[in-house]
Amino acid sequence: MSTEVVVPDASAGEKPAIRPGFDRAGALRAWAVRLLPVTGIVVVAAVLRFLRLTAVGFNSDEAVYAGTAAAISGDSSLQAMFPIFRAHPVLFQMLVSFGYRIEHTDGAARGVAAAIGVAAVLATYALGRRLYGTAAGLIAALLLAVTPYHVIVSRQVLLDGLMTLTTLLVLYCVVRYVQDEPDRARWLVAAGAMAGLSLMAKETSAVLVGGLYAFFALAPRVRLKARHALGALAALAAVAAPIPIVLSMSGRQSTGQNYLLWQMFRRANHETWFYFTTVPGEVGLAVIAAGAIGLVWLRRDNGWREGLLLCWIAVPIVFFTLWPVKGYQYLLPVAPVAAVLAGRTLARIPEAGLLRGRGRARDRVRAGAMAGMVAVVFGTIAVPAFARVNPAPTTTFLAGTGGLPGGREAALWVRDHVPAGAQLLAIGPSMANVLQFYSHRRTLALSVSSNPGVRNPSYTPVPNPDRAMRDGQFQYVVWDSYTASRAPFFAQKARALIDKYHGVAVYTGTVAVRTPSGATTEEPVIILYEVRPA
Repeated sequence: MSTEVVVPDASAGEKPAIRPGFDRAGALRAWAVRLLPVTGIVVVAAVLRFLRLTAVGFNSDEAVYAGTAAAISGDSSLQAMFPIFRAHPVLFQMLVSFGYRIEHTDGAARGVAAAIGVAAVLATYALGRRLYGTAAGLIAALLLAVTPYHVIVSRQVLLDGLMTLTTLLVLYCVVRYVQDEPDRARWLVAAGAMAGLSLMAKETSAVLVGGLYAFFALAPRVRLKARHALGALAALAAVAAPIPIVLSMSGRQSTGQNYLLWQMFRRANHETWFYFTTVPGEVGLAVIAAGAIGLVWLRRDNGWREGLLLCWIAVPIVFFTLWPVKGYQYLLPVAPVAAVLAGRTLARIPEAGLLRGRGRARDRVRAGAMAGMVAVVFGTIAVPAFARVNPAPTTTFLAGTGGLPGGREAALWVRDHVPAGAQLLAIGPSMANVLQFYSHRRTLALSVSSNPGVRNPSYTPVPNPDRAMRDGQFQYVVWDSYTASRAPFFAQKARALIDKYHGVAVYTGTVAVRTPSGATTEEPVIILYEVRPA
């Protein structure tokens, strides 16, 4: 039985009155019940993103971004190798630098990325709940929590995790703009501000603005007022303004322009259909199928919400398919939207006409059917995600799929055994970046072209390797199986230099790989040769 609690007026400095019949304990219990599923999903997401987080060292891109973060935090030994203003905006690197001020470890850097990944799961819940209700939001968040694509990328020091989180917030604000008629303007301005943050995270997020343009162009019932659009663009420009301003003050405008030209005209690094053969399995075929089935099954309910989500997916897929540069992680913002569409379908299973019955028995059957289907889809992606957290060693490597086995160990050996003034020559810049980050020894790469129009402007070429070896510019040559498999010409060139200049193997890094017969054998992945002028 509830009682009325009377308290003096709050204006006299007393505690405010509790309204008649208020059950504080009951309200807390109800709040806890609502929070419990979200908490469980966050725990699942955190476990997959933090488990064995530093078991393998950084890959090339991680080394670059972590090196930039270290330079921002004041590490003078890395500033020459990883300058603060390189090619991309530095919002993510700044966040990592705060962690480095506390502890300069791989875990501090990757922990920031993992925490951002967990935040993206919460943002997916908010988006799904706003679009399709609490059940759909919970299912979408649960699916993203174990989506291999998102798990893999959000465990790495890469820009795409933060970009995905900020673009999710852009999408959420646009949804509120369409739904909240009295307060529409402020939500579109908020979307513009979030888009500016996305650009501060990674400039390729501008592609997703094209998705919004396509949505408003193709959804005539959703009226976009000119003054709202101008307000959003002003907010975007204000938030993203530090990018050109800082580049101008740092004197790095030419580097940024050269980098853009290189990205536009560089040779393709994957086949045209790379994303169609790689990403679907990483997002989850069952997740994609569930979303597609819902678009057909619930077609009478399709409207602006589905149009917005499909534009958000289609524009980046088309753009990056046509763009010559195809990074494994570039389509990460698509994964949360695929989870939301799948959540929409699975949450509507209780309404399926095939699930008949009466009263509570019918409700239990329908709830059980939904839970069963969610469990099936969850299982198809959770098992591969856990396997990717515990990957089998390999002598080949796809950029963006995780750490580089053996790289950290080789670099630490260099740090402890190679004189401070020595220089190393690697086959390609990927291994060079890893070695530089951990060893603080200058490392250049054979495969960097002398033609400034066809190389990354951040890298220094070696125009005449043979002359450089004769002059004693390099004391060590590094061979690695990862680069050798992608660039056999330069691998052979490195071997020729090793043979010509009396290379002696002083370090060999191996990984244990499983043979077709099931046996385990040690395969060399990194060999460091000490060389001497002829």
